Amino acid sequence: MRRPVALRLHAALATAVVGIAVAVVLPSPQASAAAGSATGYATQNGGTTGGAGGQTVRATTGTAIHAALCGRASSSTPIIIEVTGTINHGNTSKVSGSSCNTADGVIELKQISNVTIIGVGGGAVFDQLGIHIRDSRNIIIRNVTVRNVKKSGSPTSNGGDAIGMESSVRNVWVDHVTLEASGGESEGYDGLFDMKDDTQYVTLSYSILRNSGRGGLIGSSESDRGNGYITFEHNLYENIDSRTPLLRGGIAHMFNNHYTGLHESGINSRAGARAKVDNNYFRNSKDVLGTFYTSERGTWQVSGNIFDNVTWSSPGSDNYPAGPNVTSTTTVSVPYSYRLDAASCVPDIVRQTAGANTGLRVSDGNCTPQSPPPTTPG
Repeated sequence: MRRPVALRLHAALATAVVGIAVAVVLPSPQASAAAGSATGYATQNGGTTGGAGGQTVRATTGTAIHAALCGRASSSTPIIIEVTGTINHGNTSKVSGSSCNTADGVIELKQISNVTIIGVGGGAVFDQLGIHIRDSRNIIIRNVTVRNVKKSGSPTSNGGDAIGMESSVRNVWVDHVTLEASGGESEGYDGLFDMKDDTQYVTLSYSILRNSGRGGLIGSSESDRGNGYITFEHNLYENIDSRTPLLRGGIAHMFNNHYTGLHESGINSRAGARAKVDNNYFRNSKDVLGTFYTSERGTWQVSGNIFDNVTWSSPGSDNYPAGPNVTSTTTVSVPYSYRLDAASCVPDIVRQTAGANTGLRVSDGNCTPQSPPPTTPG
């Protein structure tokens, strides 16, 4: 039996406040969402632009987010939804319309495309409320915090995932978000960032994932291998038991991430998966790379990583750690260009840039944070 998350947070959760669905149309279609552009695999398959070029709407409740989706001319009409304040069960209701398919108690992006959701102002917090992307494409989520989403107990949302994607999802860029729980499965939480059932061309960048039993997965079972082409860059994984991520089949590229306090395992490549692992910094953790909890092995290509106070378990019939002498077992070519910070500076550059409310700052590729350039209007 796996042990629970080592560190328990007992912070009080925000009290639900019932809000009225009000969507305010802003005059500029570019607004604050027009900063920077997608990286990694989200640039492939036609690219990921979200709601660029569409109307900009301000929302302060979950119901208002749904109303903005439902108020479009069609399910593919581009829209930028700027979110401020706390989104919770008390202010998130289903809204009906021909251009949407929403639900109570979850931000539902279902059977739609060309949407940007971005936190503005004093910040946007999705409290005990998950974001569910299903059968959708060209979605951007930026500068938001999603916390304490539960699959059991009360209230529940999104199967316990902070952000979850499933069922023919294509081209999603999640950037500068903070995803956090307050424990593991025994406390009612599941994954922070899950992808399954044919999800492809996704990038998670400059984000924080912390205080959870499970960081996330790509593929819900050993037979769910049709997911992949996922990039993880400049993220912080902190105080997590396992799954940073769990990769079943497919290809994933992890570069310039900082992993600290991984208690059981980290990047778990299995069931024929291929992981490209470049210039990451692993600190104070156990079994940060390998195939774990199965005999169906995956592979990895490694380069430039730093392993700082990392311990490794002994190999077994369902346990194949990559260390202590970490070497590549496959080769992986990626179709996009990217700039690598030296692994030695990753903890510092990630500290300065990752997570919500950091000004959408990014690395210049030389370990120096910078504000993102404006996006060219489309």
